[in-house]
Amino acid sequence: MNSPRPQDFLLNTASGTRVVVRYRVDNGFTDALGYLLSVTDGACTIRTRRSDVEIPLALVVAAKEVPPPPPRRKPRPAPQ
Repeated sequence: MNSPRPQDFLLNTASGTRVVVRYRVDNGFTDALGYLLSVTDGACTIRTRRSDVEIPLALVVAAKEVPPPPPRRKPRPAPQ
Protein backbone atom coordinates (compact mmCIF):
# COMPACT_ATOMS: atom_id res chain seq x y z
CA MET A 1 0.00 0.00 0.00
CA ASN A 2 1.43 3.36 -1.04
CA SER A 3 0.47 6.32 1.15
CA PRO A 4 0.22 9.77 -0.41
CA ARG A 5 3.04 12.18 0.38
CA PRO A 6 2.17 14.57 3.22
CA GLN A 7 2.85 17.49 0.86
CA ASP A 8 0.21 16.16 -1.54
CA PHE A 9 -2.26 15.76 1.33
CA LEU A 10 -1.76 19.42 2.29
CA LEU A 11 -2.01 20.64 -1.31
CA ASN A 12 -5.34 18.82 -1.70
CA THR A 13 -6.89 19.72 1.68
CA ALA A 14 -9.38 22.56 1.97
CA SER A 15 -8.52 25.68 3.92
CA GLY A 16 -10.11 25.63 7.36
CA THR A 17 -9.46 21.92 7.92
CA ARG A 18 -7.94 21.09 11.32
CA VAL A 19 -4.63 19.31 10.78
CA VAL A 20 -1.45 18.26 12.51
CA VAL A 21 1.80 18.69 10.59
CA ARG A 22 5.15 17.21 11.67
CA TYR A 23 8.18 18.95 10.25
CA ARG A 24 11.95 19.12 10.63
CA VAL A 25 13.64 21.71 12.86
CA ASP A 26 17.33 22.10 13.78
CA ASN A 27 17.27 19.61 16.66
CA GLY A 28 14.81 17.06 15.25
CA PHE A 29 11.09 17.38 14.65
CA THR A 30 8.16 19.41 15.94
CA ASP A 31 4.41 19.49 15.33
CA ALA A 32 1.96 22.23 14.43
CA LEU A 33 -1.67 21.53 15.41
CA GLY A 34 -4.30 23.90 14.10
CA TYR A 35 -6.30 25.04 11.12
CA LEU A 36 -4.88 25.06 7.61
CA LEU A 37 -4.99 28.65 6.35
CA SER A 38 -3.22 28.33 3.01
CA VAL A 39 -0.95 26.13 0.93
CA THR A 40 1.31 26.99 -1.99
CA ASP A 41 3.81 24.87 -3.87
CA GLY A 42 6.45 25.98 -1.37
CA ALA A 43 4.81 26.33 2.06
CA CYS A 44 1.71 25.90 4.18
CA THR A 45 0.38 28.14 6.93
CA ILE A 46 -1.23 26.65 10.03
CA ARG A 47 -3.15 28.76 12.59
CA THR A 48 -2.23 27.29 15.98
CA ARG A 49 -3.49 28.53 19.34
CA ARG A 50 -0.45 30.75 19.74
CA SER A 51 0.23 32.08 16.23
CA ASP A 52 0.22 31.44 12.52
CA VAL A 53 3.07 29.09 11.56
CA GLU A 54 4.47 29.03 8.03
CA ILE A 55 6.09 25.68 7.25
CA PRO A 56 8.16 25.03 4.11
CA LEU A 57 6.69 21.93 2.43
CA ALA A 58 10.21 20.56 1.92
CA LEU A 59 10.47 20.15 5.73
CA VAL A 60 7.11 18.35 6.19
CA VAL A 61 7.47 14.66 7.06
CA ALA A 62 3.86 13.86 8.07
CA ALA A 63 0.43 15.50 7.94
CA LYS A 64 -3.13 14.40 8.63
CA GLU A 65 -6.59 15.70 9.39
CA VAL A 66 -7.61 15.65 13.04
CA PRO A 67 -11.03 15.98 14.73
CA PRO A 68 -12.24 19.24 16.27
CA PRO A 69 -10.99 20.02 19.77
CA PRO A 70 -13.14 18.87 22.68
CA PRO A 71 -15.43 21.50 24.21
CA ARG A 72 -13.94 23.54 27.03
CA ARG A 73 -14.91 22.56 30.55
CA LYS A 74 -17.11 24.83 32.62
CA PRO A 75 -15.20 26.65 35.37
CA ARG A 76 -15.45 25.14 38.80
CA PRO A 77 -17.42 27.13 41.36
CA ALA A 78 -15.25 29.06 43.82
CA PRO A 79 -14.96 27.44 47.26
CA GLN A 80 -17.00 29.16 49.95
